[in-house]
Amino acid sequence: MADHIRYDLLTQQALRAVVRNVLADVAKRGLPGEHHFYITFDTGADGVKLSPRLREQFPEEMTIILQHQFWDLAVSEESFEVGLSFSGVPERVGVPFDAVSAFFDPSVQFGLQFEEIAEKQHNKSPANTQKADSTGPAPNAPTIPPAPASTAEPPSPPVGEQESAQPESAGAEVVRLDRFRKK
Repeated sequence: MADHIRYDLLTQQALRAVVRNVLADVAKRGLPGEHHFYITFDTGADGVKLSPRLREQFPEEMTIILQHQFWDLAVSEESFEVGLSFSGVPERVGVPFDAVSAFFDPSVQFGLQFEEIAEKQHNKSPANTQKADSTGPAPNAPTIPPAPASTAEPPSPPVGEQESAQPESAGAEVVRLDRFRKK
């Protein structure tokens, strides 16, 4: 048994609950105002649900946007599922909250970046550790999530064109948990 309190684990659980509560509220009421979310997750984590096509295209990490065009957002205690369209193909994506590595709402410059904790990591081989998007943040870099992997559009042809806004870094505040750990 460990002889110390795992504040890092407790803090991550609490911050993941923030993401869960925000998504649950959006599932019930819709997105308020200009809010929208960039959610980055580890596609190789246990419990992630992706089509074989998306898993092949994003073998390590993926960022989705929940903004104007997504459907059937369902949130449970452990995960969320949402309908999105990738290159005109509707897909259902399922993400456990433990797989989420970053959450960003550019409308209010709020972001959370989660660290992998040894007890929670899934097995990764050294050959399987490169990022799918080379423009994404380097490990342990205090940055906001990378540019989106896809913009969502409904299964029917979109009425208007999807915004592809990049997160603005000016004034963004990303909470990094390793800042408080002993090195």
